[in-house]
Amino acid sequence: MQVNVLRSKLDVGEAAARHAAQSLLRVLGHSEVARIIAATGASQLDFLDSLTSIPGIDWQRVEMFHLDEYIGIPATHAASFRKYLMERFIQKTGIRRYHLLDGEQDPADVIRVIGRELKSAPVDIAFVGIGENGHLAFNDPPADFETDEPYLIVGLDEACRRQQVTEGWFGTVSEVPLRAISMSVKQILKANEIIAVVPGARKARAVKACLEGQISPLAPASILRTHSNTTAYLDTDSASLLTEATIRST
Repeated sequence: MQVNVLRSKLDVGEAAARHAAQSLLRVLGHSEVARIIAATGASQLDFLDSLTSIPGIDWQRVEMFHLDEYIGIPATHAASFRKYLMERFIQKTGIRRYHLLDGEQDPADVIRVIGRELKSAPVDIAFVGIGENGHLAFNDPPADFETDEPYLIVGLDEACRRQQVTEGWFGTVSEVPLRAISMSVKQILKANEIIAVVPGARKARAVKACLEGQISPLAPASILRTHSNTTAYLDTDSASLLTEATIRST
């Protein structure tokens, strides 16, 4: 894993977006379609804002898959990741090929249909974050590192639910759904390239555990270190607990 540390959250978003754009253009240079996985959440705001502003990407040739979604909240809810992606990515780029996880429908049907589409061809690039509890997508600890299913129905732990309140998506922990649909860990690792965008002081402990601790289901995003083409973008706050041996400042 390559680790890049930037001065600010905005710098992280811009640097990761430049990297993502270069990777997309490279894929589109030799393939008709680039298949990507899109992450959401507060940590991805600057990244998506920068990426959607970069000219020259033929978004009509990009196919997007949704990383995770709450079960039971409507697409009009402020915390809905469908709403997030529609407003911050799909409508801004005009992308037409996208597969959103509908948390209001039968989740078993949703993961079967979209999982079949996801498995139909390789994924070129996955954009991900790391949660305050080390989660990857909504795979909270202890994460399932073994299943080959593309999507899972998962329970959200207390730390994960508190994070959603802290970031302002919900008013209280009791409002945060107990269950979600999440792409599986193994499915994320099947992407040819992974770009992890992880700014903010609240992520420092998770970053330390996942980048320098044992690779373990108890630190789900630690599994990213086993992938041959993963780059993490951190700011000085999220990287504050790392040793110099782990980071390459840019």
